Amino acid sequence: MERVLAPPQETPAARTRHAANLAGALWMVAAMAGFTFEDALIKGASSTVPIAQILVTFGAGGALVFAGLARWAGESLFTPEVLSFPMRLRVVFEIAGRLFYVLALALIPLSAATVILQATPVVVVAAAALVFGERVGWRRWSAILLGMAGVLVIIRPGTDSFSMLSLLAVAGMLGFAGRDLASRAAPATLGTNVLGFYGFLAVALAGVMVSFWSDAPFVLPETRAGLFLGGAVLCGVCAYACLMKAMRTGEVSAVTPFRYVRLIFGVALGVLLFGERLTTPMLLGSAMIVLSGLFIMWRSASKGA
Repeated sequence: MERVLAPPQETPAARTRHAANLAGALWMVAAMAGFTFEDALIKGASSTVPIAQILVTFGAGGALVFAGLARWAGESLFTPEVLSFPMRLRVVFEIAGRLFYVLALALIPLSAATVILQATPVVVVAAAALVFGERVGWRRWSAILLGMAGVLVIIRPGTDSFSMLSLLAVAGMLGFAGRDLASRAAPATLGTNVLGFYGFLAVALAGVMVSFWSDAPFVLPETRAGLFLGGAVLCGVCAYACLMKAMRTGEVSAVTPFRYVRLIFGVALGVLLFGERLTTPMLLGSAMIVLSGLFIMWRSASKGA
């Protein structure tokens, strides 16, 4: 009689790891959905509310929420660590990233801004090799170049369809990459609520800076625009919290690839809410960026070069 070999039983440790990875992936998907709705709401508000006012309102609202969460958790917002060089650098990059990205949301299609933003992880890997001396072999450097080429395919410099406004999204993406690198170097004693507080405070500061050279006066938002701004703050805070939860649940290599669902959400909202059209260069560039990022993550997870 032929014996049928039973499949190997999954160990309790493996089941726990898989459950953690699934939970982390779901948290990441929720975070990316929240960030995308935040972008859409800010874009909707920008039609009647000045950019400077959006930044001040959004930043102040988020800072107040995280200040309340920090107080509830018994965390101090004012410690010597918040004045460290990485934290000061993080504020500078946060201001640049938020300012240019909000301008991009207001002036170019949501889908295009979202797609360009997806190159952030690729830039982070390249900068980590240059700044922190992390080992990156030729395969990952090739993937980095592929991702950067994908950005060029989308913005198409040198063609009749090229718009200088698309460079706002590129500048915002570079700012966010710098913020992520500075966050990595920030003191480990600073918790999520503290980082969130100073991140949103930097957004408000960016709005104040813009107001000095902008000739658009602050206005009393209409009911619709006010709801958009309030919703953007709520989505931004919830998304940030979900992102932190995702990165602390499960394995980074299993959770991080789900960042790219933001591209799907962003393109879908751009088409459905704002009537944007997808072009062949945008689809091709998106595929190049996503493939580049996923390959880099895979190589990093396998500790290859």
